[in-house]
Amino acid sequence: MRKNYFIVVLAHSVHGRIHRLHVPQHFLYIILAFAALGGITCFGFVSSYVRMLFKVSNYNTLRTEKEALKKRYENLQFVVNQTNTQLASLETLASEVSMAYGLRRKLIGEDDLAREGVLVPSYQASVEQFNFLQNLPLLSPGDGTAWHWLDNTVPSIWPVQGALTGPFGKRIDPFEGEGAFHAGVDISSPYGSPVVATADGIVSMASFMSGYGRLVIVRHGRSNLSTYYAHLSECFVRPNQVVRQGDVIGRVGRSGRTTSAHLHYEVRQNSTPINPHRYLRGPARQVAQLQASLWPSL
Repeated sequence: MRKNYFIVVLAHSVHGRIHRLHVPQHFLYIILAFAALGGITCFGFVSSYVRMLFKVSNYNTLRTEKEALKKRYENLQFVVNQTNTQLASLETLASEVSMAYGLRRKLIGEDDLAREGVLVPSYQASVEQFNFLQNLPLLSPGDGTAWHWLDNTVPSIWPVQGALTGPFGKRIDPFEGEGAFHAGVDISSPYGSPVVATADGIVSMASFMSGYGRLVIVRHGRSNLSTYYAHLSECFVRPNQVVRQGDVIGRVGRSGRTTSAHLHYEVRQNSTPINPHRYLRGPARQVAQLQASLWPSL
């Protein structure tokens, strides 16, 4: 049987001898097949490397963009915080000016902010507020003589009528969905309800604070007790102002980090939060009677 093959002629450069190599045809095809397979494999490796370089380049670009966006977000957050602080200061100033010049107005209608009621001037309430502020003694909490004529310096009444909806201590954060420490209690009450001081004291802060919203802090004498009233819609007091137990210091609102209208109430001793439950001794109906007498004038 005749076989197909290729003849390879090799000639020696010195002796001149000629050698003939018989290469079977199928053997040459096998070599070509291996060469093609090797080329395809090399091409696959090269293309994979190129794709990896492309992905790394895209990842570096995205990381650079992420850092730029993060820095821009921090700058915007700083601007927003500054704007909120300025807005809170302007609102406090506007409230003081309106009380001083008889421009105080109350909202008649639904508590829902989406449906505004009719603004009606309350002249008598404005005059009373003006006379109160005009004759108000302003004392520094650091002045030791300020505490001698304050009688009820231990919180003993409810700051607002309502139901306890948020306990003191560990709870699930409504925004993060994770466990968090709650430094006070939440008392649910209609938007705009008057908030009263729970003991005699001196106002140490009445402004906007991140998370707390509009916040009033009252110090209560040498026991180093302080009470916090947060998420207010309005503040009726100012720093270094003397307040008596039952004085209205603001209104319930939803400012700051909150999901609905309520009062966040804290009691602290030496700046450390303590459980306010033992200071909520009086029944909430006492506050309800007080609110009923104050609501028409506010």
